[in-house]
Amino acid sequence: MTESAIAARPITSVLVANRGEIARRVFVTCRALGLRTVAVFSDADATAPHVTEADVAVRLPGTAATDTYLRGDLVIAAAQRAGADAIHPGYGFLSENADFAEAVEAAGLTWIGPPPSAIRAMGGKVEAKRLMGEAGVPMLDSMDPGTITEADLPVLVKASAGGGGRGMRIVRTLSDLPAALDAARAEAASAFGDSTVFVEHYVESGHHIEVQVMADRHGTVWAVGERECSIQRRHQKVIEEAPAPLVERHPQMREPLYAAARDAAAAIDYVGAGTVEFLADDEGRFWFLEMNTRLQVEHPVTELTTGLDLVALQLAVAQGEPLPSPNPPAASGSSIEVRLYAEDPAQDWQPQSGTLTRLDIPGITTEFGPLPSSPATVRPGLRLDSGVVDGSEVSIHYDPMLAKVISWAPTRAAAARLLAEALTRAQIHGLRTNRDLLVRVLSHPDFVAGATDTAFLDRHGLEALAAPLLDAGETHLAALAAALADTAYRRSVAVTQPGLPAGWRNLPSGLTRKTFTHSGGDLEISYAVRRGTLIAPAHEGVALVSAEPGRVVLDVDGLRRTWRIARDGDAVEVDTDRGAVTFRRVPLLPDVSDQVAEGSLVAPLPGVVTAVHVAVGDEVAKGQALLVLEAMKMQHTITAPANGAVASLEVEVGRHVEVGAVLAVIDTDDDTDETEEGAE
Repeated sequence: MTESAIAARPITSVLVANRGEIARRVFVTCRALGLRTVAVFSDADATAPHVTEADVAVRLPGTAATDTYLRGDLVIAAAQRAGADAIHPGYGFLSENADFAEAVEAAGLTWIGPPPSAIRAMGGKVEAKRLMGEAGVPMLDSMDPGTITEADLPVLVKASAGGGGRGMRIVRTLSDLPAALDAARAEAASAFGDSTVFVEHYVESGHHIEVQVMADRHGTVWAVGERECSIQRRHQKVIEEAPAPLVERHPQMREPLYAAARDAAAAIDYVGAGTVEFLADDEGRFWFLEMNTRLQVEHPVTELTTGLDLVALQLAVAQGEPLPSPNPPAASGSSIEVRLYAEDPAQDWQPQSGTLTRLDIPGITTEFGPLPSSPATVRPGLRLDSGVVDGSEVSIHYDPMLAKVISWAPTRAAAARLLAEALTRAQIHGLRTNRDLLVRVLSHPDFVAGATDTAFLDRHGLEALAAPLLDAGETHLAALAAALADTAYRRSVAVTQPGLPAGWRNLPSGLTRKTFTHSGGDLEISYAVRRGTLIAPAHEGVALVSAEPGRVVLDVDGLRRTWRIARDGDAVEVDTDRGAVTFRRVPLLPDVSDQVAEGSLVAPLPGVVTAVHVAVGDEVAKGQALLVLEAMKMQHTITAPANGAVASLEVEVGRHVEVGAVLAVIDTDDDTDETEEGAE
């Protein structure tokens, strides 16, 4: 059966070969078009929202991506079993796998993506750069690792397949190059099933600019606006926006940029949605980076500025339909997207896992779709694309992104302000996230001014950007509110005389003391409530208005303010209009079972041990790599905290470990500086 014959067949049922928010996003458009939906899921995703929302779901046994979502044969079999006649790959996993696309078509199913030949042409970034050079697209040259000298540094090692920052390493000294190549290959193999990497010059401070393209089978190629994605961590995008601030400052570069993107698509006979990515400098010069032959994570900002449904266009083009006009609609306004991750930026971006007990972002106008409009106007608004809901389990097996929150407003400043305010007020409970960092970036004067190059986070420093939104004074007030809410809660669940205040007696008593711990240390709160009057020596000028288990209202120097409180075990989540903080109650007596032996190295995050580089008895030096943990498709090296010897190893390759699990015990040298502590 030919490709054109398959493409002409009407689509009635779509399997999404992906998970989470990706699958949910595609399902929304499918339902709007009257198409049935089919999900696939690993054992780790058995209760995930994308599974429960699909018309039919098919299990892929196992948890690792290599055993489930990367098994094209199982995905195709699932589509056939469920009666789907088309497969949408989403983004990530098999979305840029030409062999999978060919197998889909060979099975008689419609592939909702570009031709396999186009995927193959762009799938290997070395060959892609050669093709783009022949097409006249500006680019940086690739380098042979064996010929790199000190004069060439710094360089960037990149995975030939895939994206998302995985399989990438910056190399600043020649001695680090071999290890960087090995680490990048291992990470690329785990994430994409392809360990091929290449090397190119690294531009320390540039702009990541990309152009959305959409092409049909009738020769029409759209350049659907540009995006800037320069705010990145570990080469993975964190904040994306349309239009690009750099292009707005240099409008003369827009048409050459679009022309280069259209030339890139035409050179490989591209069909469907894709993104041509460029690196640009402050003067507006740009060079080809890569082409992503799929929909992008950040496609919502293009949808909100153009009014298009890119997934609907993908479906139409896959059925052989032409694009609705020779040119795309003009863009208007400004849209900004942030990726909300379960991670701790202040601790080297450590991914988090566990239960997301609450996710509530105020002011959300729509989910996975366009903003409501009238013939007269489109009002500023917020869109949420999320793969999780209250109670979702975030596992160690996949990317730690919880949601994308996207704003649209007539101006960039208004879009940034709207998004920052919504994130500040959001309730996100159960997991540590990058929320505070996102708010600080959106509110930073340089971001507001459009100075958003790839060195933004390094230049302004994580110590400042990842700092909690609440300062010490606000945190103390939050702890007081938590203590008052806790007292109200205990009073509400009291078995006898619940109407009396907790600890009530007929003679005046001393102050109640509660101790909480949080990321900044311990806080002791001393207070009493007598005849409705708050007595809190450390909080002069604070008066009690009301205290309920979930809500405390205080008058602070004549300003009435509200704190929302939620409790989950020993965790107390406090949300305010200025930010949030998570406290834990400090037990009266420590649990000796929580103590570990001196010199123990504990897991800083949950993961799977993929390499052990030492044996019991080995002498090790401070900073030496001991073992590698893999979590959420990223490699994390555990190093020796000091000079010493390996006294014991508690893990082996393939073992799953939880946060705090003992990995090894190091007997440190007697002359080690006593101030040295922990693993890097």
